[in-house]
Amino acid sequence: MASNDHDERGFFGEQPMLPVKRDTVREKPHYLGHRDRLRERFSAAGDALADYELLELLLFRLIPRSDTKPVAKALLARFGTLAEILGAPVNLLQEVKGIGPAVALDLKIIAASAKRMARGEISGREVLSSWNQVLDYCRAAMAFEAREQFRILFLDKKNVLIADEVQQTGTVDHTPVYPREVIKRALELSATALILVHNHPSGDPTPSRADIDMTKTIVDVAKPLGISVHDHIIIGKKGYASMKGLLLI
Repeated sequence: MASNDHDERGFFGEQPMLPVKRDTVREKPHYLGHRDRLRERFSAAGDALADYELLELLLFRLIPRSDTKPVAKALLARFGTLAEILGAPVNLLQEVKGIGPAVALDLKIIAASAKRMARGEISGREVLSSWNQVLDYCRAAMAFEAREQFRILFLDKKNVLIADEVQQTGTVDHTPVYPREVIKRALELSATALILVHNHPSGDPTPSRADIDMTKTIVDVAKPLGISVHDHIIIGKKGYASMKGLLLI
């Protein structure tokens, strides 16, 4: 059985308990008062707290028996923002001192939960009237992926989401997209409209010439079949680009 000696969270449940001397006075760790104060601030201010404070609150639960402030500072120094920390791959998280496999996995579980919540905001709704929620979901799902992904939101005749699928995953700067496969899948789902989405791991969401040409091809193939392409959204770390907004489709 694997040893728990190196569990960075501080849970040593399998360790034998040492006898406690009755005359020993244990001082509370210095960070406990800080934790109580930060929890009180969150109760009063909610999500108005800064990234590093929210991150500390998360780490309180994940690393309950250590001072988490240095770990929070190290994570932010490495990745920049809370969103980028949650979007970082497990292997890179573990390069930060104080983050081992257990906490790295816990952070990814939190990230997956956030994505699921964002997706819930658009499920079963008329998507075009929930456009900000669509953008929030796409950013949560794709902005910090290390490789390009091509995602399709399939909509019915009322523009309600039928399916959300990643059709292709490529390299750091290219994803192969096959218009024939896009339309084939739309017909299988009886979709009457599409929103195309892909990410640029470079961070710059500006459409490339290849992006524009591929989108026009899909629009041209879909139109005779009664399938509309509402938009092609490109997601970057710092923002997004809408081809419809740029008058490119």
